Amino acid sequence: MYDVGLTQKQLPVITDLDIEINSGEVVAVVGSSGSGKSLLAHAILGILPHNAQVTGQMIFKGEPLTVERQAQLRGKQIALIPQSISYLDPLIRVGSQVHRAGRLSGLPNTKTSQVVDRVFDRYSLAPSVKQQYPFQISGGMARRVLVATAAVGRAELIIADEPTPGLHPDVVVETLNHLRELADDGKGVMLITHDLEAALQVADKVAVFYAGTTLEIAAALDFTSGNLRHPYTKALWRSLPQNEFIPVPGSQPSPEALPVGCLFGDRCSLATEACRETRPQFRIVRGAPVRCIHAEN
Repeated sequence: MYDVGLTQKQLPVITDLDIEINSGEVVAVVGSSGSGKSLLAHAILGILPHNAQVTGQMIFKGEPLTVERQAQLRGKQIALIPQSISYLDPLIRVGSQVHRAGRLSGLPNTKTSQVVDRVFDRYSLAPSVKQQYPFQISGGMARRVLVATAAVGRAELIIADEPTPGLHPDVVVETLNHLRELADDGKGVMLITHDLEAALQVADKVAVFYAGTTLEIAAALDFTSGNLRHPYTKALWRSLPQNEFIPVPGSQPSPEALPVGCLFGDRCSLATEACRETRPQFRIVRGAPVRCIHAEN
């Protein structure tokens, strides 16, 4: 990025992200704005800005996800459900857009039409909707169309980037249930969201991101059973209105001023000098990975 004038600098927005998604499961990715959730999705798809640099390794079906392989799989075996319904082309009828997604995935033309019909029926979209333009349908229907574009193909990994903001609660439940159905059909689903409460309705696991780092990957049941490990994850849970509604003091550190030690150390009541000296590595505590030296077995 550019700093002062034409001076360029490298800004390490993501430092240590670790996540694994298996077939048949929904993995929710939660965290505050700027923690790296959407960047991870764009990195997997290979649609980051041209000036971005990616290090580390991504594996898809046992093989490295190279730039060339991303181009081959994007929209075919790896599909995106974007966070905004504005991703629908306003100049193309809804049915044609879903049909195009099926063709892109490699379905023959005649079979694509049959699959599109089944998908529209599955997501309660009337046949007449196919002849309408995006501006002629409601926001909830448009959201279902976006899910349909992912379901119509042969994608084995579905990335849903903030699919529920601003929707009516009933539509939120409906959208999440559609994602759960995709996982139950054998697909892997990454659900990126700020809504922890909603994510727990359908997720198998929850990956907690903070300042470009995965702090904990917990089973969804760990939240309701009191089996959480990291202080930040516990604070997120307590901040929900139906729990203690306790705000977390302080703010997430800027990528330009990351501490040497634990990224959450300045806001953590358990922090010691050891936390400030070295950044914790993942370790298994009570069956799940966590970055905290104070997490107890």
